[in-house]
Amino acid sequence: MNKKPEVWLRGPLDNVPALLQPVAHALLQAREEVNALMEGFPGDLLWQKPAGLASPGFHLQHLTGVLNRLFTYARGEQLDQQQLDYLSSEGKPGDGKLMVAELVTQFNQQVDKALLQLSKVEESTLTDARGVGRAKLPSTVIGLYGHAAEHTMRHVGQLLVTVKVLLAGKPEIKED
Repeated sequence: MNKKPEVWLRGPLDNVPALLQPVAHALLQAREEVNALMEGFPGDLLWQKPAGLASPGFHLQHLTGVLNRLFTYARGEQLDQQQLDYLSSEGKPGDGKLMVAELVTQFNQQVDKALLQLSKVEESTLTDARGVGRAKLPSTVIGLYGHAAEHTMRHVGQLLVTVKVLLAGKPEIKED
């Protein structure tokens, strides 16, 4: 099997500023891992919460939503009503029509939008102040992009564990 190295070991990405390469690499790595993990995942397990963990459906929605929100703040904008509505719907199957492929596609599209935004960033703006949320908590452009990468990878890891548990059947819980 000829497995490719992780994205960060494949070299710099065209059109992404040098200081934002780690962010772009993390987002591309997340996309590869999510797509591979969710390929063939049974839809009837999408909203299951083993041992009270967040469901795979939540993680897929949250991965998309958090990238959208953090990149909005990085542009110096506040969230609009559509983004707030999406946030409140995360983790809810809605009318039950959300399927695995649709959620993965939405995540892939959001990664594409994020990469496009990164390609347009002037490195001189990376330390510019940005307000986060209604309280406009202090951050910077690079802080938001860094957190977007970190938070995305954190949820990919949580999604991985949840999917593996669900696919393994009823897990035995062992206490330390």
